[in-house]
Amino acid sequence: MSPLHDILRPVEHEMKEFNAEFRRAMISDVPMVNLVAKYLIRTKGKQLRPMLVLLSAKACGEVTEATYRAATLVELLHTATLVHDDVIDDSEQRRGFASVKALWRNKVGVLMGDYLLAQGLLRTVKTNEYHFLEITSNAVRRMSEGELYQLQKARQLNIDEAAYFRIIADKTASLISTCCELGAASIPDHSYRDALKEYGESVGIAFQIRDDLFGFESTNGVIGKPVEADLKEKKLTLPLIHSLSLADKGTKKRIISLVKSGEAAKKSYREVIDFVSANGSIAYTRAKAEEYSSRATEALVSLPESESRRALETFARYVIERDH
Repeated sequence: MSPLHDILRPVEHEMKEFNAEFRRAMISDVPMVNLVAKYLIRTKGKQLRPMLVLLSAKACGEVTEATYRAATLVELLHTATLVHDDVIDDSEQRRGFASVKALWRNKVGVLMGDYLLAQGLLRTVKTNEYHFLEITSNAVRRMSEGELYQLQKARQLNIDEAAYFRIIADKTASLISTCCELGAASIPDHSYRDALKEYGESVGIAFQIRDDLFGFESTNGVIGKPVEADLKEKKLTLPLIHSLSLADKGTKKRIISLVKSGEAAKKSYREVIDFVSANGSIAYTRAKAEEYSSRATEALVSLPESESRRALETFARYVIERDH
C-alpha cells in the first residue's frame, strides 16, 4: 500500500467532498470547456495540494466550508499552471496521458488555463475571502518570477547554490507553502498560519531536491529521463551545481560545454552522471533534502498533537523517501 494512503487517511472523507466541489467549479455552459474539463478531471494526479490544504486545516482545528473553497482555489490554480506549462514546453504528455495542448492544440490550452485561473479568482471574490486571494496571488507572482529567473540563469549557465534555492523556492515551494497557509487561514483561529506556511516552504524545497536526484541515482546503466530533460533544457540542478563547485577549471569547462551544447548523445549524459557520482554530490544533495524535511517537521512543534499533524510529519519524510 502506498505511504500516501496513510497520509491521506485523516482527510479521506473530506477529499471526497473536495472532489465534488472541484467538479462543480469546472462547470461551464460552453460545451468545449466542459469537454476539456472532464478530460482534466479524468487524468488528475495525486491531488497532493488539496490534500495538504485539508490536512493543514484539520491539524489547526477542523475543516470548514472555507477550507473546501481554499482547496478548490489552489487546485484550479495548479491545474491552470500545468495546462499552460504544457503549451510553453511543447509537451505532448502529462501524467502518461496526452496533454491538453496535444489533443486541442495551443490556443485551447492557453484559453483553458485562463478559464481555470479566472474561475478560482471569481469564486474567491464572490465569498469575500480576500486573504485567500492575497496568498494565492503571491504564489503566482513567485512562480512566474522563478520561471523567468531560471530562464535567465539557463542562458548564462552561472547558477550557484543561492540561485538554485531561490528558483526552487519560487517555482515549487511557493505553491506548496500556499496550500498549507490556506488551510490554516481557512479556519477561524489563524494562530498557526505562519507555522504551516513555513512547513510548506520547507517541504516544497525538500520535494524538489528529491526530484533533482532522480536519474542521477539510476542503476544497471539505465540513465534517468529527468537528467536528459534537464540537460536538454540547460538546467543545472543541485547535484551538478555541487560537483561543478569542486571541479578543476578544465573539467568544469568540459562539463559546462556538454550542457551548453544540449547534446542528446547518451554518452554525454553518462559523462555528466559519472562526474556527479565521483564528487560525492549525491550524498550531499540527499543531506540537503534531509535538512529541509527536518525543518518542515520542526515547524509543526507548536501545533496540537493530532492524527493530521502526524500525517503532515509523515508527508515531510515521504517527499524525500519516494522513488517516483
